[in-house]
Amino acid sequence: MGRGKIVIERIDNPTNRQVTFSKRRGGLMKKARELAILCDADLALIVFSSTGRLYDFRNGGNTRAVPGGERGALRGA
Repeated sequence: MGRGKIVIERIDNPTNRQVTFSKRRGGLMKKARELAILCDADLALIVFSSTGRLYDFRNGGNTRAVPGGERGALRGA
């Protein structure tokens, strides 16, 4: 038996919203890493939290795809 469907809408409770964000961010990073390894792809993933914190994933040597090519280069934007 499969998982039940959930309604995609904003989570009102801030604690539950933060927990969900952290879990889904981790899953998204894992999928990005897997895609990069399996398909030998250069990948860049940028996620901003509701508080403005930056989370990123990059692999490969093409860091010029991200402005500045350095972690935190987008913070001032």
